[in-house]
Amino acid sequence: MKKYVTLLFSLLLSNTFAQKPISLFNGKDHTGWHIDVPALDNDPNGKNPFIIRDGMMVSLADPQGHIITDKVYENYELTVEYRFAGKPGNCGVLVHASTPRILYKMFPKSIECQLMHDNAGDFWCIGEDVVTPDMEVRRGKKEDWGVTEGKERRVKNLTDDSEKPLGEWNTMKVRCEGKKITVWENGVLVNEGIATASKGQIALQAEGSEVEFRKVELMKL
Repeated sequence: MKKYVTLLFSLLLSNTFAQKPISLFNGKDHTGWHIDVPALDNDPNGKNPFIIRDGMMVSLADPQGHIITDKVYENYELTVEYRFAGKPGNCGVLVHASTPRILYKMFPKSIECQLMHDNAGDFWCIGEDVVTPDMEVRRGKKEDWGVTEGKERRVKNLTDDSEKPLGEWNTMKVRCEGKKITVWENGVLVNEGIATASKGQIALQAEGSEVEFRKVELMKL
């Protein structure tokens, strides 16, 4: 009986202190984030590609850049609910972001989890690298691999049909546990690998097409 009570107490205690999701976006403003858009360096009053609309964070795609968390995160699962608001195109979620503007003098050192239409779940190496199964099949010739401009930075995802039809909401989950990164698109495993980093900031790109984000939520592991 005593053993049973102890076990029950332990279960109750674990549920009481279980991690709860943390919303990184409050639906009202960009609190907790800052915007890095090179075009605004010399024109602070120019067009901002990140706006709040109907309680959503919206990437207007132009001018290009990114919005990035103030805090550094490690060992977490990130849930992003997004859709293309009009014409489909390019965008991405950056994890383990650190040194600013190392790619095209714009994007930070990081691993990109691609949101681009028909390519969701690709990895793109930006200063950091990632090792995955079937690397030579999914990344091209080994001698071309690299993490800077002109190199083969893309590791193709595992599926071709995990995205919802245009206009519908997609859910991408990115689990970062140590250096391992695992990505699901709408519940389907689309990529996994071991990165050269284990922590960093989280960023969303403005790059190619307007994207609405209604959820950006983090669960600590």
